[in-house]
Amino acid sequence: MRERLTETEEGVTLEPPVPATGLVVWLHGLGADGHDFVPFVRELGLTERGLRVVLPHAPARPIRAYRGYVMRAWCDVLHTDFGRDRDERGIDESVARVTALLRAETARGIPPHRVVVAGFSQGGVVALEAGLRYPERLAGLIGLSTYLALPDRLEAEASAANRGLPVFIGHGDQDPIIPVGLGDQSARTLTAAGYLVEYRRYPMAHSVSPEEGSDVDGWLRSHLG
Repeated sequence: MRERLTETEEGVTLEPPVPATGLVVWLHGLGADGHDFVPFVRELGLTERGLRVVLPHAPARPIRAYRGYVMRAWCDVLHTDFGRDRDERGIDESVARVTALLRAETARGIPPHRVVVAGFSQGGVVALEAGLRYPERLAGLIGLSTYLALPDRLEAEASAANRGLPVFIGHGDQDPIIPVGLGDQSARTLTAAGYLVEYRRYPMAHSVSPEEGSDVDGWLRSHLG
């Protein structure tokens, strides 16, 4: 028996060959789509472990920092300096979309405590914000080559159910897109707020290395089996 891949206008789903016992929702980066992390997910063998994997597509939108070029994005990019002027409305809209997706998926029978929300780059921004605000306890969050975009809103908006949630954050030391300092700062902020952060830095740019993949695999095995 093999996994079953289905695709709709909303994204890609990898269904395990046995009834799913857990769920990973994986959000792609700017300009990509849900197919981007299918090879990575398959390399980890998540469906073989009974996990359903949902990889939604972000909507296409003009990106201000790139002269209005239209691409798939979870929010607008106002500046290539990611520490400035975030598109809070766009982030909030995507958080609401991911929240609705999680509700729909858990209604299919997988309890929230068996769900991990993950994302790369801009997808990681939304994965962190959505997971920290989700009203039911999750298994954990993964953010790769990303950062906490709305730290000033965390205390007021974080869900009580997910206080102390396990969070894996990985970042490249030579990342030219999202500086590693933003990863450092995000890990410190979440740790200070009481989350169980595992933070790893890798000798790479804005990408995913085999070493990071191995660490993600180990973390997922610890929290979802």
